[in-house]
Amino acid sequence: MFANSRTVTSNQTGQHQDLALTVRKHLDHPWQAPVSSHDRQAFHQLQTWRDENGPGHPLMLDSGCGTGRSSVALALSQPQALVVGVDQSEARLGRALTRFSPLPANLLLLRADCAGLWRLLAEQGIAVARHQILYPNPWPKSAHLKRRWHGHPVWPCLLAMGGVLEYRSNWRVYLEEVGSALAMTGVSSELQALPEQTSPLTDFEEKYQASGQPLWRLTATL
Repeated sequence: MFANSRTVTSNQTGQHQDLALTVRKHLDHPWQAPVSSHDRQAFHQLQTWRDENGPGHPLMLDSGCGTGRSSVALALSQPQALVVGVDQSEARLGRALTRFSPLPANLLLLRADCAGLWRLLAEQGIAVARHQILYPNPWPKSAHLKRRWHGHPVWPCLLAMGGVLEYRSNWRVYLEEVGSALAMTGVSSELQALPEQTSPLTDFEEKYQASGQPLWRLTATL
């Protein structure tokens, strides 16, 4: 069930030296790559589900939801909202459907690439009330900056969706970079250690807690 619980190993000792340059480039030059047909189909599925369940309800995203534990928790804690758990793995989502059957009525588990789905939501001007991105691998090698969401061309789309944003990670530098990227657009954020007694929202979080790792939470209002 659980993924590797080792601490993050990185050749970065602090925030990436090219962070500001990379973020500014994506802010100034909108992403032009085509969106895949699969992601467009997923977006249509989301729209249809939302229309059927009441578009007036707040929309919340759990991106990279894996086996759905955090998505179920969010849906149960926010019964007035429509919650969408997004993951690109059919296998992980299949385990979620088995593990948590039946799902809360206000939850949709959606197979899609987060980048493609975020882009379509932003292009259509669809806002979210809450967006959570909880673990795991933050691409810790220095050469992989552009694979981290704040270094990816989709970053402006994430910002455009608005709402309360929450990240969790076992690598503080990663969240420090997120905070710096947000600050470049005038958004303030708060970075805190996750209290040890916090009930885990994901399998990763449970495993990291059991191994004694310090965990971190960043929150911001976009």
